[in-house]
Amino acid sequence: MTLTTAERRGMQAISTPGGHMLIVAADQRNGMKAAIHDAPQGSKNITTEELAQAKADLVRYLGNLAPAILLDPEVALPALVDDDVLSRSTALVVGLDASGFEVVDGLQHTRYVEGVTARTVRDLGGDVAKMLFYTRPDRQGEDSRVAHQIRELVRACEDEGVLLIVELLTYRLEDESEEEYTARFPDLVADGAALAVACGSKVLKLQYPGSAAACAAVTEAASGAPWAVLSAGVDHETFVGQVATAMANGASGAMAGRSLWKDSLSISSERRQELLTERAAPRLMELAAVIDGVH
Repeated sequence: MTLTTAERRGMQAISTPGGHMLIVAADQRNGMKAAIHDAPQGSKNITTEELAQAKADLVRYLGNLAPAILLDPEVALPALVDDDVLSRSTALVVGLDASGFEVVDGLQHTRYVEGVTARTVRDLGGDVAKMLFYTRPDRQGEDSRVAHQIRELVRACEDEGVLLIVELLTYRLEDESEEEYTARFPDLVADGAALAVACGSKVLKLQYPGSAAACAAVTEAASGAPWAVLSAGVDHETFVGQVATAMANGASGAMAGRSLWKDSLSISSERRQELLTERAAPRLMELAAVIDGVH
């Protein structure tokens, strides 16, 4: 796995001084609305403008402390760049995926934000692109729809000189019991990584596979491609432990979203500033220390 010169610069931009990926994930839309628990009449009544303001504060008081932040082109961008909210020292990762998914023949498929392409990443001021793909590698091989989609986007990003982070999420099938899925989960994460790399992926964002041995298996399956652990909504303390285990077994960093900020968002900007500064920011610093091995 060899990065181009442009991709290498992108990788540097999203990494800590120790050379490990650390990205604040703030591209959520519906999930972020749900995290604003004190909104009048409940989260469903949060407007797009209110969500944009929450994202702006999240960037100001948390994202700008990280090497990079992941933002969406539906609510956050380009405004947070045009309004000088995003710090020049924080790299921008542009999420290409729309909220939700479609089901075809029992399998989940992600969708692009309408009109957003590899070229759009540059137009929005982005340094790196991120795309989510739902995978069931026990049902999807190198000739599957998702494999063709990964290959196509890898080529498009290479043509634009944009580093692409491929995010994979595996999921339980309708005819699969919880016990069956749990037993298969570590292999699904590792086999998904192998499939993505076979399709040309150079950087991965993956679910925590469950154990030290499973992390080592993912690292082997990734065949040298760096992979970052996603937080998947677990609490901060749990995620720190997962990241430490993953890093000790070959992972290259973390992309943390809700584990950092899910209890620090309020409908009030003043309250958001307080919570993000006093609660979320120290968590980010702790995570950075774990990633770079500072104890």
